[in-house]
Amino acid sequence: MIAKLKGLLDETGTDWAVIDVSGVGYLVHCSTKTLAALGEVGEGCTVFTDLQVSENDMRLLGFASAAERDWFRLLTQVQGVGSKVALAILSALSPEEVQAACAGGDAAMVARAQGVGPKLAGRIVNELKDKAGALPLISGGVAAQTLAPGGGASADAVSALENLGFKPAVAARAVATALSELGEGAGESDLIRVALKRAAG
Repeated sequence: MIAKLKGLLDETGTDWAVIDVSGVGYLVHCSTKTLAALGEVGEGCTVFTDLQVSENDMRLLGFASAAERDWFRLLTQVQGVGSKVALAILSALSPEEVQAACAGGDAAMVARAQGVGPKLAGRIVNELKDKAGALPLISGGVAAQTLAPGGGASADAVSALENLGFKPAVAARAVATALSELGEGAGESDLIRVALKRAAG
């Protein structure tokens, strides 16, 4: 499994880029936002990747951040959402906007993506609403630490705040803020202590 590529931007197209890694060119399919973030041809770049294999095809998808890749994976879990539709959504909306739309039940925002009708947008929002609320919100254009399912001090801290009665989105936002203040190595108890202050505020 190829998780990340770091090399030189060799060539770009409307929805793809070639990343030269030590003389080997990797063709990665990207959203327009990722393509814009890669920089100029000949410059160094890093892309997070997801390898998709089907009976007739094998393609590498590239993303500017781990958060964008994680949202791509979540989106493609929804029935009717393939890689093309997921990339269209991530071309129209940033990971922050996708998360906010799903957490807030805003299907109209998701429907702004090309090829996504109201019915599919509604299904996406309904199926991903709980998952969106359980993730730390992404702020400042930089991906906050993404929670692996059922793991990590951040996930435990979010769960603890939810058990205290905070809504998932509020708990996730507070823990994300605490994480940015304390650093990624922060323990669960410290995260809960700082997140409670932020949530209460």
